[in-house]
Amino acid sequence: MQTAKSLSQVPVHSKFYYGWIIVTISALSVFFSGPGQTYSISVFIDSYIKDFGWSRSEVSTVYSLATLLSGLCMFFVGRFIDRFGQRKIMIIVSVALAFACLWNSFVSNLFMLFLGFFMLRIFGQGSMTLVPNTLVPQWFIKKRGKALSYMAIGGFASSALFPPINSWLVSTFSWEVSWLVWGSLLLIIFTPLAYFFVRNKPEDVGLLPDGRKPNVMSEQNKTLENNSDMEISWTLKEAMRTKSFWLILICVSIPALVNTGITFHLISIFKSNSLSAGTAALVLSIMAIVGFPLTLIAGRLIDRVKINYVLAGIFVGEIIFILFLLITKSTFLAVMFGILWGISGGFERIALNYVWPSYFGRSSLGSISGIATTVMVLGSAFGPLPFGYAFDMFGGYTEILLFSLVFPAIGVTCALFATKPSKVL
Repeated sequence: MQTAKSLSQVPVHSKFYYGWIIVTISALSVFFSGPGQTYSISVFIDSYIKDFGWSRSEVSTVYSLATLLSGLCMFFVGRFIDRFGQRKIMIIVSVALAFACLWNSFVSNLFMLFLGFFMLRIFGQGSMTLVPNTLVPQWFIKKRGKALSYMAIGGFASSALFPPINSWLVSTFSWEVSWLVWGSLLLIIFTPLAYFFVRNKPEDVGLLPDGRKPNVMSEQNKTLENNSDMEISWTLKEAMRTKSFWLILICVSIPALVNTGITFHLISIFKSNSLSAGTAALVLSIMAIVGFPLTLIAGRLIDRVKINYVLAGIFVGEIIFILFLLITKSTFLAVMFGILWGISGGFERIALNYVWPSYFGRSSLGSISGIATTVMVLGSAFGPLPFGYAFDMFGGYTEILLFSLVFPAIGVTCALFATKPSKVL
C-alpha cells in the first residue's frame, strides 16, 4: 500500500526526467481507451445486427444516446480530476472500463447494449483520454508539444491494433470473448502501472515542468522560483469569458462529429462501394500507421507555430479526405484515403489536446478540458446517427458525406479567429 510519503517522491529514480515515464503511462492510458473508441466498437456492429436482428438505425440510435449521456457526464469527470488528481481518477476509471468490457460480453438486448455503450464511452473514449490529456501538460510546458506527440503513440497504436485484433477475435472465437480479453488486459497490465507510477504533477515530487532545475533563492528561503516561462493560468469562469474558448469548442466538436460518423459506418460505407470489411479494417490501420510519424512532426511544429493556424490546416485536410472518400471504390483508392485520413489525424490528435493548456494554463485544466471532452463526446454521439438514417433513407452515404463538408468549412473559420487570449493581471 502506497503511503502519503511515498506519493511525495518519484517511485523510481533515473538519469532522465520522470515526466517521460508519465508520458509512457499516459500513452498506455490512451491505448487502453480502445474498448470505448468507435474504431474498436465498429467491428462488433455487424455481429450485433446479425445475432440479434437489430437494424442499423436501432444500433446507431442506441450508440448515439449512450454517447450523448456519457458526454454530459464528462464535465464532472474534469471537476473530479481537479479535485482528486489524475492518479486516483485514472485508477478508478481503468477498473470501471474493465467492468464495462465484462458487461458487454453478456449483452443480450437493446437496454443492456445501451448501458454497455454508455460505460464504454464514459470510461473509455471519455475518461481514459481526458485523464492523460490533463496529466502530461502538468509535467511539460516548453516541451509540451513533443510530450503530447509521444503520448499520441498510444492512440495510434490503439487505432492500428484494435480493429484487426477485434476482427480476428470475433472470427476465431466470438465477440463475447473479445470483450473479456480487453477487460482482463486492463486489470492485469494497466491498472497496476497507474497505481505504482503515476504522480499528479512535478511539484508534488520536488520537480519542475520540463525537468528544469529549481533555483534556490537563498539559504534561509529555499523556494522554487517561478521563472518567466511559467504559464499564466485561467479559471474556468475566466476562460469562458473569452471568445477563443467558444470558438475552440466548436473546433473540438467537428472532428468528433464527422470522424465518428465515418468510422462507425466505415465497413458499411466500403460495402456500398464493393469493398470488404477487411479493407475497412486495413484502412483504419493505415490511418494509424501514417498518423504516427506525422504526430511526431506535429508535436515539434506546434511548439513553434500558432496553434489556431494548425487547426485551420486540419480542417482543410478533413475536407480533402471526405471528398476522396466519395470516389473510393477500389483497394488502391482505399489505401490512399487511409493515408490522407492519417495525415489529418496526425495533426488533429496533438492540436486539440495542446490548445487548452497553451491558451489557459494548468491550474484548472481538468475542468476546462472536461468541458472540451463533453463537447467532443456530444459531437461523436450525433455523428453515427445521420449516417445510419441516411443509409436507410437513400441506400448509401453520398448525400450525408456531401453534407458533412459544411462542418470542416465552419471549422476553418472558427480556427482562424480563435487567437490566444491575453489575461490582464
